[in-house]
Amino acid sequence: MTTRNQGLSSEVAVSGEWTHPLGRSRKDAQMSDEEFVQQVFDASYPRLVGQLTAVTRSRSEAEDVVQEAFVRALARRRQFAALDNPEAWLRTVALNLTRSQWRRMRRLTGLLPDLVPDDPPEDLSPDRVALLAAIRKLPRAQQETIALHHLADLPVNEVAETLGVPVGTVKARLSRGRAALAQLLAITTESSS
Repeated sequence: MTTRNQGLSSEVAVSGEWTHPLGRSRKDAQMSDEEFVQQVFDASYPRLVGQLTAVTRSRSEAEDVVQEAFVRALARRRQFAALDNPEAWLRTVALNLTRSQWRRMRRLTGLLPDLVPDDPPEDLSPDRVALLAAIRKLPRAQQETIALHHLADLPVNEVAETLGVPVGTVKARLSRGRAALAQLLAITTESSS
């Protein structure tokens, strides 16, 4: 497990130490590694599930991979507690688990899974539902890039690090993805009029 800083804008204090949204840091609280994992879970789980839902096309699949990422964090709790940015590590693990599942499905069936999208949560605006539906129509690489940059609010360099691709590739995917989204959303708007 690596301890490099993998970026989380709102949860990293100026010193670089991860802090709970309520301002409590692991160092200040003198908590055990298990308590730290629980604290990260409480602060990060809903956000991670939301981010991975845009990538996986399924809320239940997103919940599964985020839960598995936390299981792996618990198995390595001492190393996890030493990370500069545990949420970024969890996001990367969950994304890698998603990719592994897709590869496994391709090998088994020869096709990408044709997932039936979950019903959107009731608290989403119609515009947000249309945006998520349009993102689901993009190629996987563009979906991941758009979701991490625009929905997870990660800067381009952190998206590149998370996906393991050059910054230029992220910029190209963002550009192509935005262009495709503009067309898809224009078609959606025209058909609803």
